[in-house]
Amino acid sequence: MTDFSIIAMFFVGLLGGVHCLGMCGSIVGALTAQLPKTGRRWPFHLAYNAGRLASYTVAGALAGTLGQAGMLLRDQIPVQHLLFAVSSLMLIALGLYLAGVWGIVRHIEQFGGTLWRHIQPLTRGLLPVDTPLRALLLGVLWGWLPCGLVYSVLVTALASGHAQSGALIMLAFGLGTLPNLLAIGLFWDNIRSLARSPRVRLAAGLLVAGFGMYGLIKVGYVFFFNGWEGSCHVAA
Repeated sequence: MTDFSIIAMFFVGLLGGVHCLGMCGSIVGALTAQLPKTGRRWPFHLAYNAGRLASYTVAGALAGTLGQAGMLLRDQIPVQHLLFAVSSLMLIALGLYLAGVWGIVRHIEQFGGTLWRHIQPLTRGLLPVDTPLRALLLGVLWGWLPCGLVYSVLVTALASGHAQSGALIMLAFGLGTLPNLLAIGLFWDNIRSLARSPRVRLAAGLLVAGFGMYGLIKVGYVFFFNGWEGSCHVAA
């Protein structure tokens, strides 16, 4: 299931651009305002996002490691498949959130607020952003911003049960978000109305929910044809 998760999370990141606009649009705008008024700005935006992707990858590795510890119980219950089921349900919830149908993911973001309150003060020491290095370091901190979209994907990294797989899942997700966030930084005025369109949000949300439904079907298929014992064998 890990190969599917890596591909799926890339598209989740890509389709989640409508959430990125609302969650990160103002942040990107504020960061852009800090940039030097002369010279090229794209190196700064690339540095921001490189730092953000680095944090996502580290978070994915940590989640995968934690999931691997949980896999020690796989001889008793199919922990990995249960976690994949949970991650699929999270994707469905995320899709409904993106579509504007159900806002439970917004409440999930509150859990990361405690960590962010400790990290946010560090960002002040990197302002103004007058070098790509400062932009990179600010991006590393930005990667820990509370985000329901990120947390939903972290559950999938947790379910992978391996540090490397978790890191790859989060990296794939981050690469999926890259076009959207670069576009927000460079072409904010041109894409704002498009990304806020209810039709665009609905289409993106339904596609993300579709990935979750497909994941649930795969888990259900394993349980139906192999039972609990077969699922444990597959998880191993």
